[in-house]
Formats: sequence, structure tokens, C-alpha cells
Amino acid sequence: MSAVTRRTALAAAALALAATVSACSGTGGGGGVGGGDRADGGKVTLRWSTWGSAEDTAVFKAFTDEFSRKHPNITLKLEQVASYEDYHPKLLTQLTSRTAPDVLYVGDDYIGKLVADGVLAPLDARLAGPDSRSRPADFFEGVYGGARKDGVTYGVPNDTNPEVLWFDKKALTAAGITEDPAVLNEAGQWTMAKFQEMNAKLKAADRIGTIFWNWYGANYSMVNGFGGKVWDGGRFVATTDPKTRQALKTLADGYRDKTFASADLLPEGNSAATQFIKHKAGFYAGGRWVIESIDKGGDRSGYDIVPFPSESGGPIPVAVAASYLTINKDSKHPEEAFTFLTEFVSKEGQRLRLKGGSAVPSVRGAEDLVTEGDYPPHARTFLDVRDRGFANYPDEVAVPGLTKAISDQLMKIWEGKVGFDEGMTQLQTLVDGMKGRQG
Repeated sequence: MSAVTRRTALAAAALALAATVSACSGTGGGGGVGGGDRADGGKVTLRWSTWGSAEDTAVFKAFTDEFSRKHPNITLKLEQVASYEDYHPKLLTQLTSRTAPDVLYVGDDYIGKLVADGVLAPLDARLAGPDSRSRPADFFEGVYGGARKDGVTYGVPNDTNPEVLWFDKKALTAAGITEDPAVLNEAGQWTMAKFQEMNAKLKAADRIGTIFWNWYGANYSMVNGFGGKVWDGGRFVATTDPKTRQALKTLADGYRDKTFASADLLPEGNSAATQFIKHKAGFYAGGRWVIESIDKGGDRSGYDIVPFPSESGGPIPVAVAASYLTINKDSKHPEEAFTFLTEFVSKEGQRLRLKGGSAVPSVRGAEDLVTEGDYPPHARTFLDVRDRGFANYPDEVAVPGLTKAISDQLMKIWEGKVGFDEGMTQLQTLVDGMKGRQG
């Protein structure tokens, strides 16, 4: 599975980026710009689209049932595409032909393009208006990512999944590690040096130190842990910033000597989740969705989470997986589209959608969905990372395909198909070329 496929699969599962068809919903499809025509009695058919499998849709039933009860004049017509890779190309075609739905899910690696193309409706006035159920200040600045441009908001995060480091106390103990990473973090002593020391001990004990997925969330969080930069003033500086190179070289060396493992390359029968629940790895980078993997092992005890470490032991911005709900600028029913959007992303909407799920609310006031049940023991870490975290950089997501291209190039380095220095040179050439074509 490719890096981007895995990243988007996680987004679909972890953020529950799928929809359910309520009792009054249609079956998708249909023509016309935006929603369908008004029916007798002032009823409106509102088209909306997302990606995800039918298996993911049950978590939205409570929300869509409640929405339909409150708004009997709005008939929802869902247009769902199973594959993330197929969803956005279809959406781009619909937007070009002016046949796109009224309300659109947009992934964090496409939101920048749609904003730049001018096909999404600005939301600030409506979000601040009397009919809003989700004010701009209800969300966290860093999670907007490419959904904002020049101070204008074009998309609102549906929900999130902050990237953290899960750790297995049984694996750490077997490697002779007596310190608890979460306790170190609380004391301001969770440093990159301590993390690397633990990884070395795990490797010496014939275990994997850390399993990472090769996506921007893990890679850029490690960069931040070393104090590096990826983008600076619109320039891609990951290949020239000394601390960023140090972070990427640490990853490359770790993959080469088996201190780290790439989840993308592990066989299906011995996957990252399997290795982790069998205590073969000390750390596993992922979101709240990892709970589902741990539960398959039948034993939650001994697992906890910690943020990515930093040079000083203090907090740093860490990646937060996100996607966005947006409104087609050409929608025939902008009022009804906004009603759907604002209730979907509101505190009440996220409570209905995320109860018992594996995502983290993007809105203030629904934190108990994460902390209830006290699992993992330091569940509050998800919220801490969300509050100061970042969605993928606007400069990057403004170029379609750039995030995937960067991850693919880094994978060549992780696999040893190209030397580190040569790989960095190739990476800079690749980014400069794609940005140049976009400009």
C-alpha cells in the first residue's frame, strides 16, 4: 500500500470520513449545478459528497436522523465514493462542469487547490452570523491548514486525529527500560535524546524501536522534534535546514539499521498493528484509531500515549490529520448548505457523529468524548496535541500531488534505493519543479 493510500485510509477510518444515508436521503448521483430543484412545499434536495466504505457509515446515523427531524424541508442526497484516490478527481471534474454537489468533503491534500481555484464559498460571514452553530473561534487555528487563505475561511475541519506515539510498557520493560515516557513528558524531560536512547535499547533487545507510517504527519512531526523547518516563507527548506536534515537522516539511518520500521512495507500478515499487539515494537506512531488495533489483541493494559519528543523536552507543534467540510460556490441552496455544514461540525453535531468512535473532535467543548473511559491513561494528550498542532502546510497543499510526491521520494531514501544526500537533492528538484508548474 502506498504512503498516500495508507494516510488517506487512516483518515477515512480514523476521522470517519464517510457518511450515512438517513431515512430521507437519496442514493446519490443526479445532475444540475449544486442541489436539486425545490419541491412542492418549499422542500430542498441537498446533495453532499464524501468518500469511505459502507462499513464506515453507521457512525453518522444519529446525526442524519436528528438533522432530518429538525429540518423536514431538506432532503439529503448522499454521493459517496469508496476510494479516496477516486474521490477528488471526480470532484474536480464535477466542479469544472458545474455539476458538483452543494456540500463537499475535501481532503487536507486537496483543499489548497480548491481554494486557489476559487470554487468554494467563503464562510466567515455565515460562521459569524446569527444562524451559525459553529463560530470560527470554536476551532483551533493550526487545524485550518490550507482551508484558509488571506484571512478568509473556505472550509471547516470535520474532526481530527492528532499524531502521537503509542508505547507498549511490556516491550519497554523487556528491553530494560524502566522510565515511563508519559511520566517523563509530564516532567518536561521527554527529549529527542531520551527517545533515541530508548529506541537503541529496544533494537538491542531484538525489538523494533518505532513503527512509523510514511506520511507527512509522522515525518514532519519528527522534523519539529529536532527543531527543524519544512516550509519557510513559501520556500521548501527541508533539504537545506540543518536540523531538518538531521531529523530526516535519523529516520533514514533508523530504517536502514532496523531501529525503525515502515508500516507501509510490512507484510499484511505481520502488519504494524500485529507487531505492536504482540509486543514486538516499543513505539507506534498513529492517532486515536490505534485503540481499535489494540482491542483486536484483546488486552488494553500496558499501552499509553506520549507526544512526539523535542530537543528540550517542552511541547512542540505536531501534525493533526484533518479534512474539511466546504460549500460549492455555485450551490443553488447556500442557506440550506450552510445549515448542514454548521450543524455537522458543531459541538452537538460532533457529539452525535463521534460518540464511541476513534476520532478527536475539532471543536471546543466536546473533549469528554476523548477523555471518558480514561483510555489510554493519558488520553488528554490527544487534546493537547490537537490544540497546538498543525494540519499540512498551506504552501504544500496548494500544489496537487505534492505531498504524495514528497512522501514517495522519502520512501526511496528510507528503502535505501537512493543515498541520503542524492535523495535530498532529488527532493528539492522535485518540489521546485512541481511548484514551478503550479505557478
